[in-house]
Formats: sequence, structure tokens, C-alpha cells
Amino acid sequence: MVHLRIVAPSAEAERVTDLLEASDSVSGLARIEGAARKPAGDVILCDVAREEASVLVEDLRELGVAEEGSISIVEVAAQISRAADRAERAAGGLAGDAVVWEEVEGRTSEATELNANFLAFIVLACLIASVGIMLGQPVLIVGAMVVGPEFGPLAGICVAIVQRRADVGLRSLLALAIGFPIAIIGAHLFSLLAKTTGIVEANFDLDNHPLTSFVSEPNEFSFVVALFAGTAGMLSLTSAKSGALVGVLISVTTIPAAAAIGVAAAYNDWPDWRGAIAQLGINLAAIVIAGTLTLYLQNRVYQRRRLRHLGERSRAVAGLPLE
Repeated sequence: MVHLRIVAPSAEAERVTDLLEASDSVSGLARIEGAARKPAGDVILCDVAREEASVLVEDLRELGVAEEGSISIVEVAAQISRAADRAERAAGGLAGDAVVWEEVEGRTSEATELNANFLAFIVLACLIASVGIMLGQPVLIVGAMVVGPEFGPLAGICVAIVQRRADVGLRSLLALAIGFPIAIIGAHLFSLLAKTTGIVEANFDLDNHPLTSFVSEPNEFSFVVALFAGTAGMLSLTSAKSGALVGVLISVTTIPAAAAIGVAAAYNDWPDWRGAIAQLGINLAAIVIAGTLTLYLQNRVYQRRRLRHLGERSRAVAGLPLE
């Protein structure tokens, strides 16, 4: 279940209440008249089966609640209620497969912001990866993958393509277009420092570190693994399973490849430099392709549910058109 906290203008609050009361997938409905001050109106609280959350939010948008009031969506961690159980059964489907599209938009919107934290994380991730590459330590490579924040903008691109959100797409591309070059430059400068001070041997060669040389040696499995990771990453994002997302980050080599570009350039290792660029490009492209396809299929399922809902009695009760 998800909890909705709605502020509706008094003129529309009755229709909103009628809509929610007539919906079989709603429970715990309460209305507090005149309680809201900014924006002014009635406060309406209810719990909605996760499968129907976005469908009902679209109805609320049609009633003008988003323009003149507000809609807040809160995940319910646990609920003990027979009424809620009946609402979930009435919604049909499985809650674990349901996508609350407003949550997805909120997560990707926050993750695609080009801010100081994003730049700090991506630079630090590349620095950690560069140390792992120079020392031949895969543990540090894995740590860098977890620290890297690049999956957020990649997911934002997928959302932008499926939902035709140019603003989200441009914001995501900007974060990647600025973040990766800065991170690569950071890894390059650190590698030059390590070379100059003698911390790492001057004749360093990625080929001499077989446990980490994969970051600059792309093959057919590079694309396949990135496809799997992009699919898993989008599923974890739409289902809010953050634990699965950590596993996705460990399975892709975007950050290590970016670090390898900087390291290889510092040691004039141009074959590995080209290989790392190819590895980075393959991973970025495959993640976007897989993520977009996954999100598209999930959106198709939602659209079919939405079309069925357009003919339900609850819309007629609220004065919304039936189709």
C-alpha cells in the first residue's frame, strides 16, 4: 500500500472524496475540512493499493488537484488492516510488480542533478578505481563501482525517452557530459602524481595486472553484462529495491573504464586508452538500451491498466468522463 496525503480546494474536495470512496482499491479514507492553509483547502488522507496508485493520481490530476492543491505519496512500510487487504485484492496484480510512476520520476529527478555532491562522488569513485588499477586490486575496483553515482543520470535518460521528458533527458546528459570528463581528468592528474613521485613504477602497464586489465579490454560479454545490468537496475529503481541496485553498480564497468582512460593517458599506454574508451562507450550504450526497453514494457503494462480504469464507476461518481 501507499499513503496519499491530498490537499484539495474546498470546491473540488467533494469530488475527490467521492472518487476515492468509490474506488475498491482505497482504504483508510479520511477528510479534514478546512484544515489546510497553504494551499488552502481540505486535507484528504487515504491508503491505496500500490498497483492503482498512479492510476488514481492521474484521476486527481484531471480533477485539478495538482494545480490548485497538492498530492503527496508516501510508501507504507507495514499495515495491519483487513480493509487494506481487501483493497489490495480488488486492485489485482502483484504489488511487487507495480510501478508508482510519480516515485520513479521523483527518484530520477533527484539523481540527475548536476551538483557538488554528484561531482564529488564521481571524482572520488574514479580516484579509488585508478588506485585499484595501478595496484591491480579488484576489491578497490568493486568499491569504486559502488561509490559511482552515474546510474542515476543513465536512468534519467531512460525515463526521458519513455515518457518524452526533454527536461529530464537534458539534465541527465549534462550530468554525464560534465561529470565523466572531470572524473577522468582527476584520475589522470592523480596518475601523473603517482608516476612523478614514484609511488607507482614508471613502466606501469595494465596488461601486467590481469585481475584488473578487463576494464580496458572490452569483448562481446561487456555488452551482454551491461544489458543485464541495465535491466536489473531499472527494475530495482521502479520497485525501490535499493539492495538490488548496489549489485547492479558492481556489475558494470563505467567508473573503472573512465578511470582507466585517465591512467592509460598518464602512462602513454594508448592501446589500453582506446580499449578503456570503448569499454566505457559500450557500457553506457547497453545500459541505456536495456533500461529504456525495460521501462517501456513496464509503461505498456501500466497503460493497459489505465485504459481499463477509464471505464470504472469511480470516475463517473467523481464526474470524470468514461471511455
